[in-house]
Amino acid sequence: MTTATQRILGVDPGLTRCGFGLIDMAGNRTASFVDVGVAGTDAADPLDVRVLRIWEATERWIERYRPDALALERVFAQTNVNTVIGTAHASGAVIASAARHGVPVAWHTPSEVKAAVTGEGRADKASVARMVVRILQLDEAPRPADAADALAIAICHGWRGGGTGVDATARTETHQGARPLAAARSGMTPAQRAWAEAEHRAKRGGRR
Repeated sequence: MTTATQRILGVDPGLTRCGFGLIDMAGNRTASFVDVGVAGTDAADPLDVRVLRIWEATERWIERYRPDALALERVFAQTNVNTVIGTAHASGAVIASAARHGVPVAWHTPSEVKAAVTGEGRADKASVARMVVRILQLDEAPRPADAADALAIAICHGWRGGGTGVDATARTETHQGARPLAAARSGMTPAQRAWAEAEHRAKRGGRR
């Protein structure tokens, strides 16, 4: 692996199903599929056992692939409180494993992931899965949906700059500021251009 390539482990946290998606993101923003899978636990098991199982699964992924970064979907408020709590428990197990191995952790909201991959922050799961297939040149969408979502999270992290010090919307180091949007559009996929334009508009709005 060259220094310009970052290995990213995306995680869609959950106690019943926790999705793991691993990609390599090249310096030119080309994403390559490495592996994908889902760890599951039984709802009838004690909570401590379920959390331990997710931690153990994360340990296996990190120890086998040694990712440069771990991208996690941020716990998002939902009407189902039990689902939110379960997601938070699973996220904690994943974060603890990453911290143990010194792997940097980043969080992305569901809308950020959807916008990065499809160009639309309100895209449905089917649209996200289709774009994951196209971006990674897969034969079919990984199943269940948690697996495809994990890959989407990893792609989002790579395209947004991740831990590489690169601003994906500007094609320059983030601490040096961003180049004009027009200069950044060359070489981008349609989804990347849509994401760049959305971020550009958001930044302009924040300066008013």
